[in-house]
Amino acid sequence: MRKAYLALGGALVLSSAIAVAAMQEETPAAPAPSPEATVSEPVVQDIGRDAAPAVSLPRNLPSLEELERMSDDEFEELFDLKPKADIPAAARRSLRAVGLLAEGEGGLEAAALGPQPAALVEAALRGNRGRLVSRWGHIVLRRALASRLAAPEGMDPVDFAAMRTALLVRMGEGQVARGFAQQVDNIAYDTAMTAAAFDAFVATGDVVGACPMLEIVSPYDAEDPRIKVTRDICGAYSGRSAAALRQLERKRQQGVLSRTEMLLAQRYAGAGGSTRRAVNIEWDGTDELTPFAYSLAVATGLDVPDSLRAGAGRYYAMVDATSPALALDDRASSSWFAAANGVLSSQAMVDLLSIAYGTGDTGTVLADRAEVLRRAYVAADPEERMSALRTLWSADVNAPYGTRVATAYAAARMPVDEAFADDGDELVAAMLAAGLDRNALRWTGVVENGSKAWAMLALVNPQRDAVSVGEVGDSDHATRLFVAGLAGLGRASDGVARDYDIDLARQTRWTRAISGAADSGSAPLVALLAGLGMQGDSWAKMTPLHLYHIVRALDRVGLSAEARMIAAEAVARG
Repeated sequence: MRKAYLALGGALVLSSAIAVAAMQEETPAAPAPSPEATVSEPVVQDIGRDAAPAVSLPRNLPSLEELERMSDDEFEELFDLKPKADIPAAARRSLRAVGLLAEGEGGLEAAALGPQPAALVEAALRGNRGRLVSRWGHIVLRRALASRLAAPEGMDPVDFAAMRTALLVRMGEGQVARGFAQQVDNIAYDTAMTAAAFDAFVATGDVVGACPMLEIVSPYDAEDPRIKVTRDICGAYSGRSAAALRQLERKRQQGVLSRTEMLLAQRYAGAGGSTRRAVNIEWDGTDELTPFAYSLAVATGLDVPDSLRAGAGRYYAMVDATSPALALDDRASSSWFAAANGVLSSQAMVDLLSIAYGTGDTGTVLADRAEVLRRAYVAADPEERMSALRTLWSADVNAPYGTRVATAYAAARMPVDEAFADDGDELVAAMLAAGLDRNALRWTGVVENGSKAWAMLALVNPQRDAVSVGEVGDSDHATRLFVAGLAGLGRASDGVARDYDIDLARQTRWTRAISGAADSGSAPLVALLAGLGMQGDSWAKMTPLHLYHIVRALDRVGLSAEARMIAAEAVARG
């Protein structure tokens, strides 16, 4: 097919030369017809058999040598041979409200952002780096981003979708981001939407999954060099492997991407094409790991050197925890972190460790923990189950709070007994990590007053009675967060807050914005601004004032359960 197109291109070049020469020749004027001929005989103009055909040629038509050197994408773009979207107008999805969750499926109100300031919504989306201190804050923000929402007035709906997709990727929610991006028809994509969707495919280790999108989107709408390289990879997987590998080699020599990334791209393309070309990967000289390189390495089954993988960042831990291409041990080692940060649920953790137990392997760290988790759930003796829970809670993992998430339902199955009151802090924290507040409240009156468990139960109790505040555990920060949470729920006065050196009257640009969003009743905007205010790496960086406004605003717009869970988590992790 390409040869046929080149032959056509050559013919067009030749015909264009003939046409130009013909126009330059001097043409003699035809004699004027006689009056009789004008009346009685038709006049026929002889255009001749050698005249140039009427053709529409691209401007600055390249030479045959230049056509030969062009990539398939460049060639198809020049002659307008790219596939066209064939979705009838009536079948195209509306951009009026885009998202995965409708209101009846747990999504937030679709029109709630309509009257809100577009500039504020954009600032909340672009300003969030995706690193939240709160597991429940992450869950609330993910729900808002995935909801089927209409864009604020004055904001382009595709731009709104692109910003939400990009933030989901930054949060480590690659699967959700990819599903969300696919709610927008490719023909509506612009540069920003293409980049965000591509990042979502990269985050899920599915680079070739972006190929249908890149077939529709013009190359000039996506100048990202990764996308240019991926177009060649797509060519290799669509039957043009030899040409694709030549283009990738040319891009490697040109330094389009780093040497390692280009070698990985060649290896990925070679694995899918008919040439089956093998490429050796040399990590020497690679100082930094990139998402694109990591995605290609995982997809081709390559091990990334520990020197690059260690400390590479939370993004890679989230990718590992949800990647089906990785070994079970690698996924499990990152799953604690992903669970602590809201990406994996308690049920997902149980499923992952159950798979590990079902493999029958013994003697590994993962197998041992899977066995302990099994005992925590099914041992007949409550003391044996409690012992298994203590073992998991003390496990050496990269995010200890993730073990509370994994054991939430096992903790809920423990009998309410004063014999286990000393474990109350961990039992209650584990149950509330999965939102099991009714199970946790059974321990009211059993746990010790002034303990963290007592404070968490006071916060999640839906009753609106005021609480007598006292010291919580041995942490001044936890105590101040407890007071701020109570104040946000309307269960502690400003005077009590001042006793703990918390000035609830202090205003900032952010506090005014989230209070105004609560005044207007916009739950999505409150969730976006709450996520903006919960950025950080640890609860030590969360101020009582921020927590107060987050809890108060969420409670006022109908997200009371989430507000109580965030307040309780602050005590558990503060």
